Amino acid sequence: MKKKSILFVCLGNICRSPVAEGVFRKKAEQAKVLDFLEIDSAGTAAWHVGKSPDNRMIAAAKERGYDLTSLRARQAVVEDFEKFDHILAMDTDNLYSLQDIEPTTGKANLRLFLTYAPNIKLTDVPDPYYGKKDGFNHVIDLVEEASDGLLAKVQEELSEQNVG
Repeated sequence: MKKKSILFVCLGNICRSPVAEGVFRKKAEQAKVLDFLEIDSAGTAAWHVGKSPDNRMIAAAKERGYDLTSLRARQAVVEDFEKFDHILAMDTDNLYSLQDIEPTTGKANLRLFLTYAPNIKLTDVPDPYYGKKDGFNHVIDLVEEASDGLLAKVQEELSEQNVG
């Protein structure tokens, strides 16, 4: 069975997209589908390449049982559109930046991450970088809900793939 691949993207790859990667990875593991997935995160900017996630996000995630300590920032590249099935932008600005580098031949389904959380009336996961602790927790709340919707979609895709 071919693995399904998901890339989460924010601006610097130190707050929103790494927590999305960590949350989704844990949810996929709990659903026993992690072995069928490739999960990664990236940023549209290169400012933090090679660095760990923001310490405040690491701490907020740890309080909820998510370990982000092994993650390192990288920048999204054109090749990601051939490698990943789903590329999920954390906000509209990230989406536009990704559309700017998206090749016409890419296979990735590019969309806003919160489209997988229809009960949330936001389109963008807010950037908590310049805020306080409650902003990081709010981001995790949004990411958890969108991850549930994404997991249902990916499980459906895996099931369809297995039928063929």
